Amino acid sequence: MKAIKKSLTEEEYLYLDFSHQTKGCIFPLHTSVTLFLLSYCDCKIFKICLVVTKEVSTDSSLLRDDLIQDVEIQIISRQELPPIVQNCCLPAVVEQSDNFCRAGLAVVLRHIIQKSYEADPLKKELLELLGFKKTCLKACAEVSQWTRLCELTIPLAIENFLRESSDQPSTIPVEILQLEKKLSEPVRVHNDDKLRRQKLKQQKADGVGPPLTKGKAKSKVHTQETSEELDSSSKSLELKVAFSKLTVQEEPATTNREPSHIRKAKASDLPPLEHVFAEGLYFTLADIVLLPCIHHFLVIISRKFSEKLVEFPLLASWYQRIQEVPGVKTAASKCGIQFLHLPKLLTTSTEQHPNLSEVPGVEEQSDPLFIGGPRPTMAKLMEKGIEVMFSPHPCPTWTLDWNVLPAAVSPKEGKMSSDRALRKQQQLNNLVYVVTNQAKPGDRIVDFCSGGGHVGIVLAHMLPSCQVTLIENKELSLIRAKKRSDELGLSNIWFIQANMEYFTGMFNIGVALHACGVATDMVIEHCIKTRASFVTCPCCYGFIQNTSKFNFPKSEQFKKTLSYKEHMILCRFADQTAVQLPPQRRLIGKQCMCLVDLDRARAAEECGYSVQVISMEPENCSPKNNMIVGVPI
Repeated sequence: MKAIKKSLTEEEYLYLDFSHQTKGCIFPLHTSVTLFLLSYCDCKIFKICLVVTKEVSTDSSLLRDDLIQDVEIQIISRQELPPIVQNCCLPAVVEQSDNFCRAGLAVVLRHIIQKSYEADPLKKELLELLGFKKTCLKACAEVSQWTRLCELTIPLAIENFLRESSDQPSTIPVEILQLEKKLSEPVRVHNDDKLRRQKLKQQKADGVGPPLTKGKAKSKVHTQETSEELDSSSKSLELKVAFSKLTVQEEPATTNREPSHIRKAKASDLPPLEHVFAEGLYFTLADIVLLPCIHHFLVIISRKFSEKLVEFPLLASWYQRIQEVPGVKTAASKCGIQFLHLPKLLTTSTEQHPNLSEVPGVEEQSDPLFIGGPRPTMAKLMEKGIEVMFSPHPCPTWTLDWNVLPAAVSPKEGKMSSDRALRKQQQLNNLVYVVTNQAKPGDRIVDFCSGGGHVGIVLAHMLPSCQVTLIENKELSLIRAKKRSDELGLSNIWFIQANMEYFTGMFNIGVALHACGVATDMVIEHCIKTRASFVTCPCCYGFIQNTSKFNFPKSEQFKKTLSYKEHMILCRFADQTAVQLPPQRRLIGKQCMCLVDLDRARAAEECGYSVQVISMEPENCSPKNNMIVGVPI
């Protein structure tokens, strides 16, 4: 009962950055976005603190005009933040005097939605903001270019645009062009074939010409669809589906079975679905994030560069349509946002923006399938003196005495099978030995991509004089880890639900067990920036690909020898180490795994580190059994 009482009475504090304000907008835009969502959810369960720097002089009476009405907001300095929050980028949410923090825009917004729904389960429409399977903006920006566009690049680009346009005409941000292009692309939704057949039937009934094929979208613009026209019988199928979900929370009534020529039409002959909202047919958190940003962009465009409005018919259409969503106008007015009345834009995006096809795409580009095995690539490396080579294990027989450790320290507490728990213990033996031999009293240790806390909890228990921080973007995993920590009574441990780029604290050792794909590279980069040692065990080599931060190969030595495609061959085959595969194939997989990690090691060495690639003992503790251990020189 005590735990339940705490959850009902403990207040959560929401910390938001404040740099400056203009009419109807508080900067940075992440703060305006968060306040808009709070207003839309009618959420009053958080104590809100605006965090200012010493250089900012804030008149709280002026702030009230742009803040949510009837919500109390406290103004504090960064030095007054709880210690755990001082290690994070804002926005952030934490319970008072707690060691569990949520940080970063997407994580905090998703938490606000969840808490608002828990406070009033009748508001089921709030959960709909999280999209199909509740995944809207869940993937981190390094993995999803869509999350990156919404969460990072559009807010930042528009902030820069607003600042520059106050002095002189400014170039339209490429991110806005990307969004316009995104809105012109066909929509992919669950059961889209069913909806596309209904659309084909509607087109046939209306006497519309044959649909475009091969996924080419018509750039039809719905800018004329104001509130009156949304009620007309001629509105599109997409609008019917989207707005019926918003108003009555159910799909349109099912129609009679389609005629045979509709039912049997090839998928390539079906018309594409067109965007109603940012992610497709449904109003989601992505729309909430984009609305304050795009509003302030359009304010400047319509005021100073009105001739450019015609270049964004789809964006203008989206902006007009989103105002028809129940609750949006009310929420906006509470935040000081006064919507614009834009002129009707009758021309299409492609006609007005001939260079739109040259704008970089939003979605990840998948690499073409490779033909052939890794041997030619490995031979090419050998010609340059680069061979598979492991450093000796420092203590292959060392093990924790798991029998005397408290039960909550053991991976068995993670509700896994006994065989898997044994292998996890063996993996931990390897990492814990290296970390405990490096750590000094007072060191700060960060367990990146911590999952359920198997590594971090053992380290916090074994090293009581060190501060251990677990960073993980999956909430349920981190909650399980905190529960185990509470059972142990650990006082030297923090839990941060965030993507690792939102962690800004200083630390001495970074550790990561089975960080997937480029997550391992992000951990190593984070450690190098802080000049911290790192102990990583990579995983999911097949997910490695070029990103906004990394290009592969990474090291100069490998770049001079291999192309990106050749390096990807190594990554693909590095995943072929599963026990069920033939021994020779596993051996090739292990060699490829070593070469990929040698490239990572060489890149870290170029940054002033001493690095070893070590094979875990015993090797059968995991198919992904490499460790990359780096120490700054």
